[in-house]
Amino acid sequence: MSGTAEIYDAVLTPGKIDLLRAWIREQSWFDGDPDRLEQVTSYRFVDPDGQVGMESFLLTDGARTFHVPVTYRGEELPGAEGALVGTVDHSVLGPRWVYDAPADPVYVAEVRRVIGHRDTAADHLAVEDGTITPAPVNIRGGGSGSATDPGSAPQILRVISEENDAEADCPLIGSPGTLSGTWHDADGSHTAVLVVVD
Repeated sequence: MSGTAEIYDAVLTPGKIDLLRAWIREQSWFDGDPDRLEQVTSYRFVDPDGQVGMESFLLTDGARTFHVPVTYRGEELPGAEGALVGTVDHSVLGPRWVYDAPADPVYVAEVRRVIGHRDTAADHLAVEDGTITPAPVNIRGGGSGSATDPGSAPQILRVISEENDAEADCPLIGSPGTLSGTWHDADGSHTAVLVVVD
């Protein structure tokens, strides 16, 4: 298991969804109305060094589901200006720089580890009262397979498809080199591949 992510009862300015909407409208993989985007759920990984927050959002515009992993840092990530989603003020932790996660080496290393070790997402620890709850997305790594090449970058599947057909050029859920997730919303249960490492 990927450890326990500390969750603070904090106010963020701007809010996470407002920040993501502003960034997503500029992304080539998004062609909808960002103002319609709402959070379905999210899951987290934990930095072994305790410095970088990692949260992956599942958002919907009412018709499609989008996968948007980000990292949170207490200072700027050198050389990653083009991957900056924006900055927020966290009422407990102070200023946070938010990055598109595939550009952050801490996220890349952790998603590789989770996939290679067939691991899961982190549980959530409410810092204020010590309550621990399981991750709201059932994440599972598919094993290393060919995903051990440190030179290959993780492919984040941004527009989520629940198709699971190799003949349709869709990665098989749970197959080696993949990160799959199962979550629930008002329409029921959904399972899809979220990340692929070639």
